[in-house]
Amino acid sequence: MNAVDLLALCRVPGISWYFVAREAQRPNGLNNLVGGRTSEKSVDAEQTLAILKEAEDELPAHRTWVRETIEACEADGIKLVTVLDDGYPANLRLIFNLPPFLFYRGELHHDDARAVAVVGTRKPSEEGLRRARQIATGLAAEQVTVVSGLARGIDTAAHEACLDAGGRTIAVIGTGIRRTYPPENADLARRVATTGALVSQFWPDSPPRTDTFPRRNVTMSGIGQGTIVVEASATSGAKMQARMALEHGKQAFLLASLADGQEWARRYLERGAVRVDDLEAVMRRLRSVEAIDQQSQQRRQLTLALT
Repeated sequence: MNAVDLLALCRVPGISWYFVAREAQRPNGLNNLVGGRTSEKSVDAEQTLAILKEAEDELPAHRTWVRETIEACEADGIKLVTVLDDGYPANLRLIFNLPPFLFYRGELHHDDARAVAVVGTRKPSEEGLRRARQIATGLAAEQVTVVSGLARGIDTAAHEACLDAGGRTIAVIGTGIRRTYPPENADLARRVATTGALVSQFWPDSPPRTDTFPRRNVTMSGIGQGTIVVEASATSGAKMQARMALEHGKQAFLLASLADGQEWARRYLERGAVRVDDLEAVMRRLRSVEAIDQQSQQRRQLTLALT
């Protein structure tokens, strides 16, 4: 079993991609799935096996579609990494709802394990933009990879400031890798891919949808060691990402102005989020690439031991 089989399973309508990603990391996990077996006892497992049994005859056609898609992407310089590969981001492997594959432009580096997401509202204040730029510039100076979502507002400011400072940045997007949203950030997307990475967990031509951006926030939380929220309302995707960071066991950093001004932020402090006044407070809590590697290997060994 290989990447084609993994992606072919994900083509089956209704299947849980998160479950497939977990199972694929276990010994003979993909073989077991295709054979109607799994070592996981969960609702996801029961539902997935039932769906696969009904869709067994469709898998050959899905494999053909996947092969053609991968070949077309390779011809366009688009790369693929899956949970089966050693090059899959180490931080991302640590979360329970990891995506089974990533299409990307640019390069994913081993040192991207030392990464932090910088996120916030699409309609920021001038002070919010200033703080986002200041934080991204400071992270770049410390050789920390800046992760954001290529959205308008805080995300755009973080990517641009990091690039201007000569740093590495990863954009985790809410569309397929062949699309850009918002469209006015097409040039920024190209800049990100030139020195960093533009990453998508969706099929290459997938359009933006209401469900893709929350899923993108899950992955953005997972790919870094933590998330810095600059400005965000109670309905913002950045708030959701802070919640996911806490659920993932990662750092959720809330700027002091946000923590003092938003009720949701004050509640998150009680749940383990960290109020920060400056970048030094963030840097003190980051772990080395070696520590992340060790944790990732321990997680993989635990997966093997439980099967």
